Amino acid sequence: MTSLAGLVADHLDHLRMRNYSEETIRNRKSNLGIFCRWCEERGVVDVSDVTRPVVEQYRVWLFHYRQSDGRPLSWSSQIHRLTAVKMYFRWLVRQSYALYSPAAELELPRRPHYLPQAVLTRSEVEQVINQPDVRTHLGIRDRAILEMLYSTGIRRMELCNLRVEHLDVGREVILVHQGKGRKDRVVPVGDRALAWLDRYLWKVRAHLVMPPDDRSLFLNDHGFRMSRKRLSKLCGEYVKASGVGKAGACHIFRHTMATHMLEGGADTRFIQQMLGHEHLSTTQIYTRVSIRKLQEVHRRTHPARLHREDEADATEACDGIDVEDLLATLDAETEDNDG
Repeated sequence: MTSLAGLVADHLDHLRMRNYSEETIRNRKSNLGIFCRWCEERGVVDVSDVTRPVVEQYRVWLFHYRQSDGRPLSWSSQIHRLTAVKMYFRWLVRQSYALYSPAAELELPRRPHYLPQAVLTRSEVEQVINQPDVRTHLGIRDRAILEMLYSTGIRRMELCNLRVEHLDVGREVILVHQGKGRKDRVVPVGDRALAWLDRYLWKVRAHLVMPPDDRSLFLNDHGFRMSRKRLSKLCGEYVKASGVGKAGACHIFRHTMATHMLEGGADTRFIQQMLGHEHLSTTQIYTRVSIRKLQEVHRRTHPARLHREDEADATEACDGIDVEDLLATLDAETEDNDG
């Protein structure tokens, strides 16, 4: 017998040999663990026991599954779990553990394309990044973190993995080492972010660091590398405390940076390079968030508008008109037309 669950470890080792990231491997292990436990509960324990109807039943189960709070699994979660099964059986076939893949013809749900829900305005960015108390060491650190996120748009994981040597003050750039997809990229850093980073490095980091120093750029309250969970909590608390009324943490700065650069006239291809997107289509979502250009075109071309040269005349013509009388007249006309 070839145990379905027993071969998962070999599959994960195969991914490591192909230089997949540890995060990808952790996610694959979790998703396959869910599938194997589901199979075992139904008496399916051997690779040969998994048929196409079994995989289809699993897909339907994922669709109807409800979490502890009553919510269904997101489409992304369903896709990730089904993709793990497809990739696992593809590997089993290649390793001759299975004659065919029962998941080969499995149709994945269509991935919805959502626009970023929260994007900060420029004034709201200032409200958030001014929240830390810069009279304290931790406040200076937090201000440097917020400035870095907004200036560069790097991911939470990428900021946590930054090391001191990745910052090149002379060239005003940072090296994002082995970012998403195990790819390096160089990202420019703005003057203001550099100034706060310099203040943090010279006045704060030495007071926080605990030996042995692993050279991580941003340290937590105990002097060790900042974790992703802690970073999200920290940023989320500042966004909430700012009173801007928008939900978000680290990623809100990524969305905001891209949107503000687009509104400032940046080419989408340069933003793609900044964000580390493999495909331009991923970056183009921000062209649907940044509507300032569209608003300008709308004002210039839509006929239902006041021309600039007519605005003074229109204002003069409206002088002396009783607004309540005007609204009453318009309401009466509307009633006549409806009749």
